[in-house]
This record gives sequence, C-alpha cells and structure tokens, in this order.
Amino acid sequence: MELHKAPAAEVGMLIRKPVTEVYEAFIDPAITSKFWFTHGSARLDSGRQIEWEWRMYDFKSPVAVRELLKDEKILIGWGEPATTVEWTFKPMLDGTATFVAIRNFDFQGDAGQQVKAAVDSTDASRSCSRAPRPGWNKASHLD
Repeated sequence: MELHKAPAAEVGMLIRKPVTEVYEAFIDPAITSKFWFTHGSARLDSGRQIEWEWRMYDFKSPVAVRELLKDEKILIGWGEPATTVEWTFKPMLDGTATFVAIRNFDFQGDAGQQVKAAVDSTDASRSCSRAPRPGWNKASHLD
C-alpha cells in the first residue's frame, strides 16, 4: 500500500454550551473524567507531562501537553509511540454552542499500520462524542 497523504483520524461534535465551559471540560480532569477517561493525573497545562487512565480497561497513557490556546485549541502528544492530537473549539449559534473538532495524526509504522492506527483512533475519538458516561450532563452541565 502506498500513501499519498499521511492518515489522520478526525471527528467533530456540537456541544450546546459556550466555548469557555467546553474548553474547561477538556482541560480539567475532574470534568473530563465524567465523559471520557476515568482519571487524569492533573489539569492540562503547557509543557506539562500527565497521565490519563481508563481504569475499567486497566489502561494508562502518557500525555505531553504541547500547546494550549484558551478557548481555541489544545495540542498534545499521547501514547507510546506518541501521536499528535489537536482539539479546536469554535463558538457557534451566537455563542450558545461550541463545535469541537478532534484530529489525531503522526501515526508510526508502515502504510498499513498507519491506516489501521488512524481507523482505531477514529473509533476511540467517536466514543468520546457519542456516549457520555453517567453523570456527565449532571456534573458538568454540558450536553
């Protein structure tokens, strides 16, 4: 298999809350753990190394925070070997909603391995957007 463009996993979701609340939900593990991972070692902060856990799967992943632009962008390296994940936040509907785009790229390996990793990553990213864990809406007040 020959690739003409490096594969990337991309998903998006519309959340009916202002961008400030949505951005905070992704950088504060006390909120993020209500809808995605089960535990985060610390808030996201530029240059910080942290760890995310999915305890129900006995899985942990290192996270290197590369860049934060408040209410606009989160850029991290995660996993081993590390891939790049970028979240962008765009206010919508007169500021009452936020469109979040998630892009995972820089997959390692040969062409077939990169494509498989991108497909697997797309499935994992979609789980964040389609199946909030119990308590997400109640605890964080985000839909």
